[in-house]
Amino acid sequence: MNSAAIYFLSNVTRAVIPFILLPILTRYLSTAEYGKIAMFQLLLTGMMTLVGLNLNGASVRKFYDGKINNIELAKFNGSCLLVLSISTCLFFLISLLFGHELSHWLGIPENWIFLAILISSFEMIIAIRLGQWQVNNEAKKFGLFQNFQSLNNILLSLFLIIFIHFASEGRVYSLLITSLFFCMFAIYFLIKDNMLKISSWSINYVREILNFSVPLLPHAFGMFLLSTVDRAVINEYMGLASAGVYMVAVQLSSSMSIVFDAINKAYTPWLFNKLSLNIIEDNKKIVKLTYIYITCVFFISLTSFFIGPMVVNFVAGTGYEEASYIIGWLCLGQAFSGMYLMVTNYVFYAKKTGQLSIVTLSSGLIHVTLLLLLVKDYGLQGAAVSFTISKCIQFILTWLLAMKVQHMPWFDFYKKIS
Repeated sequence: MNSAAIYFLSNVTRAVIPFILLPILTRYLSTAEYGKIAMFQLLLTGMMTLVGLNLNGASVRKFYDGKINNIELAKFNGSCLLVLSISTCLFFLISLLFGHELSHWLGIPENWIFLAILISSFEMIIAIRLGQWQVNNEAKKFGLFQNFQSLNNILLSLFLIIFIHFASEGRVYSLLITSLFFCMFAIYFLIKDNMLKISSWSINYVREILNFSVPLLPHAFGMFLLSTVDRAVINEYMGLASAGVYMVAVQLSSSMSIVFDAINKAYTPWLFNKLSLNIIEDNKKIVKLTYIYITCVFFISLTSFFIGPMVVNFVAGTGYEEASYIIGWLCLGQAFSGMYLMVTNYVFYAKKTGQLSIVTLSSGLIHVTLLLLLVKDYGLQGAAVSFTISKCIQFILTWLLAMKVQHMPWFDFYKKIS
């Protein structure tokens, strides 16, 4: 089985979790309780962005810098863990100061904020381990680790919610326990493969990590605005129950992003290698495949307007019918997100993360503006349309940036070499 198939199956397994949990959670939890889970996942996404500082991306990118040896890579990853430890402590202090206000705004218990910080830290270490398997083309290890984590997550969630009757807390505690358990395994495997020395770090590597990661913070914040802030706006204007209904549609549409992510995981190492060789004929083939991919993704997403409502009604059951009216728009937005992944890799390869941050943050601010304008008058449908428009803008602007920072035959791929 090739790497692409393994990544695809692994990500499909992850995608099964919300599909299996969804009909159970919507029947065991009220829309308000499900809304609390939606708000926690919003918080968790934001914390993973801020606490994690995209350290896994820095670790992966370091692999391509002149075939770095394992001793230096272990020191670099040790430096990543040092930065992660400092950022985790910093956000604990910030949460002590502002946790009460944040919990009131999100409508969740205050201690969930601290749990979100811990989970974010654990998940970043897991992401570093997975990233190193990915760049070393060890897809089987990647798939086994991720699948076991997913399986543990779903079983523990079902046990805590159905048998222990923990309600929404069961989902939160399952994420915490699973991330802690697999974080310990991730550290073990990194040390075992000589890719991590916890006590070894370099101030020069810390600077390099921060130079890569800090310019990405506006980008990460923009992604947060694009992908999750809609639930906060819906909660503010329409309440937790509506946020829960919207979250059902988001989880169903996110099955598309799981597929796109799997393709991207297999595609990125191959693309970076081809870009480093810079062979004209290969570059033309890459551009052709990109255009074919974008066209197919767009037209496939249009079918969700017809199929999506039936899936929503079958999976979620009564009480979530309104989600069927917005699933098509959310799927179209996810399609633009998949197209974005195909062009953003060029920007990462060129290390122009600061310019990418401007694009993503601008798209995120447009999304917030549209949300505030549309949700008041059009409710959940307004939020879904805002998501789609913003994702389309992000894709187009990122594509223009990719053309600027990495030369590719975007407009003459069909010409023969003279």
